[in-house]
Amino acid sequence: MPAVSKGDGMRGLAVFISDIRNCKSKEAEIKRINKELANIRSKFKGDKALDGYSKKKYVCKLLFIFLLGHDIDFGHMEAVNLLSSNKYTEKQIGYLFISVLVNSNSELIRLINNAIKNDLSSRNPTFMCLALHCIANVGSREMAEAFAGEIPRILVAGDTMDSVKQSAALCLLRLYKASPDLVLMGEWTSRVVHLLNDQHMGVVTAAISLITCLSQKNPDEFKTCVSLAVSRLSRIVSSASTDLQDYTYYFVPAPWLSCKLLRLLQCYPPPEDGAVKGRLVECLETILNKAQEPPKSKKVQHSNAKNAILFEAISLIIHYDSEPNLLVRACNQLGQFLQHRETNLRYLALESMCTLASSEFSHEAVKTHIETVINALKTERDVSVRQRAADLLYAMCDRSNAKQIVAEMLSYLETADYSIREEMVLKVAILAEKYAVDYSWYVDTILNLIRIAGDYVSEEVWYRVIQIVINRDDVQGYAAKTVFEALQAPACHENMVKVGGYILGEFGNLIAGDPRSSPLVQFNLLHSKFHLCSVPTRALLLSAYIKFINLFPETKATIQEVLRSDSQIRNSDVELQQRAVEYLKLSSIASTDVLATVLEEMPPFPERESSILAKLKKKKGPGVVPVSELEDGKREGGELNGGGDRGPDSAMSASNASTPSPSADLLGLRSAAPVSAAAPSAGSLLVDVFSESGAGGPAAAVNDDGFLSSVPPSAASEDLAPPLPEADELLNKFVCKNNGVLFENQLLQIGIKSEYRQNLGRMYLFYGNKTSVQFASFSTTVSYPGELQSQLNVQTKPVEPLVEGGAQVQQVLNIECITDFSEAPQLNIKFRYGGALQNITLKLPVTINKFFQPTEMAATDFFQRWKQLSQPQQEAQKIFKANHGMDTEVLKAKLLGLGTALLENVDPNPENYVCAGVVQTKSQQVGVLLRLEPNAQAQMYRLTLRSSKDTVSKRLCDLLAEQF
Repeated sequence: MPAVSKGDGMRGLAVFISDIRNCKSKEAEIKRINKELANIRSKFKGDKALDGYSKKKYVCKLLFIFLLGHDIDFGHMEAVNLLSSNKYTEKQIGYLFISVLVNSNSELIRLINNAIKNDLSSRNPTFMCLALHCIANVGSREMAEAFAGEIPRILVAGDTMDSVKQSAALCLLRLYKASPDLVLMGEWTSRVVHLLNDQHMGVVTAAISLITCLSQKNPDEFKTCVSLAVSRLSRIVSSASTDLQDYTYYFVPAPWLSCKLLRLLQCYPPPEDGAVKGRLVECLETILNKAQEPPKSKKVQHSNAKNAILFEAISLIIHYDSEPNLLVRACNQLGQFLQHRETNLRYLALESMCTLASSEFSHEAVKTHIETVINALKTERDVSVRQRAADLLYAMCDRSNAKQIVAEMLSYLETADYSIREEMVLKVAILAEKYAVDYSWYVDTILNLIRIAGDYVSEEVWYRVIQIVINRDDVQGYAAKTVFEALQAPACHENMVKVGGYILGEFGNLIAGDPRSSPLVQFNLLHSKFHLCSVPTRALLLSAYIKFINLFPETKATIQEVLRSDSQIRNSDVELQQRAVEYLKLSSIASTDVLATVLEEMPPFPERESSILAKLKKKKGPGVVPVSELEDGKREGGELNGGGDRGPDSAMSASNASTPSPSADLLGLRSAAPVSAAAPSAGSLLVDVFSESGAGGPAAAVNDDGFLSSVPPSAASEDLAPPLPEADELLNKFVCKNNGVLFENQLLQIGIKSEYRQNLGRMYLFYGNKTSVQFASFSTTVSYPGELQSQLNVQTKPVEPLVEGGAQVQQVLNIECITDFSEAPQLNIKFRYGGALQNITLKLPVTINKFFQPTEMAATDFFQRWKQLSQPQQEAQKIFKANHGMDTEVLKAKLLGLGTALLENVDPNPENYVCAGVVQTKSQQVGVLLRLEPNAQAQMYRLTLRSSKDTVSKRLCDLLAEQF
């Protein structure tokens, strides 16, 4: 940097600043500023030309006035003129003024760009750096358009000085973040990557920030940086503090560069080259070893630099999740920090161990620190540290320690900070449900939860306990007894009243034999809480009262008296008044049989994923809590099946007719809008499926709507995996339904939602990352087996190449049926998880019946058409044994789900089912008639289909035979 001469001190500026500081009031300051502005304006407009020094001085004053908070509407041209000066100090002030005051839409931007171009081509390193700093500070799209092609050339040029290279790298990073579409590396990619080998550590430090950002967006283009980064990291880690003397910070060699290198490596899976991987493992082991060495300095800067590298190394170990030895060592190292006197270290250790707890290799090692974590939950002064301790307890919980952890979290809830109570309640509820072997313990836990933190128990929590009690016969009596005892407390939370009213209304008869809990005692206990409750709770209690009349006829007169009272039938609230009037009338005029039918016990709720988990995800956002363990628990031990999000109150007062069981709803398919998408932090975690970025198949072509044409068999990659063995079974699940979970394993869940009209369909696929680790290079390909390409056309929206941990991406497919078909299109999903390539191929649930249009027909028309389709090739028939229960409502639901019209009173035998529909294709319409004859005694079916095309009859017959 050139030396500043004594004459550049700008005495006039110093005097002005002194005058401003000496002002006694705001008015005096404004008066002095206005005087100065008038003087500067007159100087700029005067006939006498100003020299460079005067321009610089006045521009500096304007800049100072602006920084004081006053508007500046002149002087911009003088600042631009300073850019053409050959004096460093004048050029510096000009660039400083422009960086701060000039708007990106300014009319002067072209003049500024010309001055910058002149400085960039001047080969004067000082002027080049000033120009690059200005570009980065303004960072407008206009500047990106003007210089995005020039800066990479300066960055990789052999004759560029090191200081200019640093500025160029950081300037390019700024432009890339502001306008990524304009910064195209292309031919410069390999040369930018090789800056990691530069002799100057400052250049490497600046370049790695740029490479890391570029790698996150285009990992495949910059994958060669991995080996170079490992090599550079190895040289730093193995060096002594004296080897890198200029870049050693408190005895720690190049800590900032080390952290950036470790962060860059987290953008990629473990190196496939054995030598590179071995060298990287050695580096990580060395870092862990150095963490155990005695500190070389007692200064806090030394420990901060050392620990920064350690935590980045641990983050890389967790990201790879493939080295058991390193994972356990990292866990042990973090365990030492749990009792460190520095609060920030304890916080970071707890946060990192939350992620370690989700790894199969380190989960047991994390559990050994349970007592320390519990102690932190009880004794930490900082609420954020206590919250991380609660997160870690939640993450390390399994069957062996569930009761201990839930008990400790319940104990802590009584004194927990209000800001984290709701989250704590959700976690306790999820853990109690997931790991409950003894369901009475689950009921006790939830009721205790309501007692301790009732105000923070959301509807999802008490809905869930209701659903589980209804679905478990063995716990209903215990739940009724426990809730009856809980309601006897003088002060009872309203949520407890809701649970008590619902459970006693359904199962109060199970404890009515005990004189201490006789029907009248139960009713009086519930009614004693009535006047203290809100309107929704009173409505639920009225529903419980009418249930009591059905369960206990002896309470009828007492309850009718309550319903008849003016406070009920003349209630100002319409809902309460309507319930009271209707329930009173129902109990008065209905016979015992009718009353028993209307008010019979609630059927089990449909089996689907707990809505409490979705609420916790919504509260925490993706990647904060390792919820993958919880989804695994659904298979491991979560037989506590309950319904979805419908409230018990609405269900209680609704019809008791059974409905077909919906599928699991972990991905929130029922709440997702078909086209719009929520932000990643929202409950459904959907992303913008219409964004232009995304990875398509290599042979895919993009049409005008942004959809990708599917890959024909000849163009499909040879490395596509064959369909999974269970692909046909998964396909058959969706013959009679359009929504649900298509596929699920420990890493990935694929949900589906589809709609069809005539020969067109639209399908939404939801890819959910169940882990806390990012999926890289995520791509999907749709391919056609056999002759399907000429029969079906599928176009796909691009899908995002990165799926964050705990997040979900959505993909839209447009489907057109050209002619009838038998095979299903195949969906191939590829992504990298922990360094390993995941390659999964499924069959998309697109079957010929999806293009049915239902057709209503009278009996005469049906049998007339039936006789017309009497040729042998037009009929397909199968006689088969029932695979499922022969429930009438389920059969009807499946036939309607098939897409045909279910014709009533057509077949002479009322036990038979007949349907009619037309398969709509682009080339033709195929009429189809169906007849299903069940034999309940033999548990057999005869299925007959007739259509105008033999291939349609056969395919539909094969599909349907698997459904009944």
